[in-house]
Amino acid sequence: MGFSCGIVGLPNVGKSTLFNCLSSARAEAANYPFCTIEPNVGIVEVPDARMDALAKVVSPERVVPATNRFVDIAGIVRGASKGEGLGNKFLSHIRDCDAICHVVRCFADDNVIHVDGKVDPVRDVGTIETELILADLESVEKRLDRAKKMSKGTDPVEKKAVPFCEALKAHLDRGEPARSFPASDDDDLKKVLHDMHLLTTKPTLFVANCHEGGLSPDDNAHLAALVAFAKARGDQVLAICAKIESEVAELPREERKEFLASLGMTESGLDRLIQAGYRLLGLSSYFTAGVKEVRAWTITQGTKAPGAAGVIHSDFERGFIKAEVIWWEDFVGLGGEARCREQGKLRLEGKEYLVRDGDVMHFKFNV
Repeated sequence: MGFSCGIVGLPNVGKSTLFNCLSSARAEAANYPFCTIEPNVGIVEVPDARMDALAKVVSPERVVPATNRFVDIAGIVRGASKGEGLGNKFLSHIRDCDAICHVVRCFADDNVIHVDGKVDPVRDVGTIETELILADLESVEKRLDRAKKMSKGTDPVEKKAVPFCEALKAHLDRGEPARSFPASDDDDLKKVLHDMHLLTTKPTLFVANCHEGGLSPDDNAHLAALVAFAKARGDQVLAICAKIESEVAELPREERKEFLASLGMTESGLDRLIQAGYRLLGLSSYFTAGVKEVRAWTITQGTKAPGAAGVIHSDFERGFIKAEVIWWEDFVGLGGEARCREQGKLRLEGKEYLVRDGDVMHFKFNV
């Protein structure tokens, strides 16, 4: 289990360049609108230095990292929700994703066309969000009409759905995304919201594509404007330079760290992007470590031991008895499971144990 992240933005902001860096797939990247028509999909490994440390201890036959799915979605333009550009074609691609990676241009370059003629990151964000909100408004209005008709009967859910959808519609009419709409404690209304599959309920990370040397708001007025805008709303911004990332991606793996160090960087922007996506969705990893393999398993934060076991196989969850748990630093520091057991660093945990990001686990089960 990983996550699926849709890369969206205006044409010519660097979406496909970023996607090419993220994955081994090669999306066409060129200086004209709608270069990407059909979505490109790339499966990306989650970078995790803890896995390398575990592998050095056990020398496994293979190392299996967690993976994420990135989808490069066609450039969105003003009027897309009404059929402009590629129209509604992009909507289904976004609906299938767990989160949105919104790439925003924060660099000036006369040789790279901007669809509105001038770089303005806050305006550009507004263009994309307006189209997503307009599409969501259409979905909410349809659901509201249905609720009004059905509430004339005895269905209690539909009676509650009418004021709920009216309030949500008013929220969207104000230009606010659905993810900022006050959450309901009512399970019926949670289902009503979920079943509408609204685009703006999805967690969103703004990725500022900056020029080289402009990765700090102090050095880049466009980035500073985007950061201020996002901070006022409680959203996150990650600054990268797609040009640098593309250069890093072309290097052999063993040369990348040295290249990054020469630029004063300890990790690539892409690694930070993948990790930020994990945090955005509240995901974490636990590990299994043995001579056959060292593997990372992706879970939602707050998952209990049986649920974590179920990620490996449903039988593990159904017949869960207990979990043997070692903190990864203890596993590495003491040189493996045997020493951890001797030193009392291996714990037995039951069904209520909340799995931590970084636990090394072995499950006992009986089916």
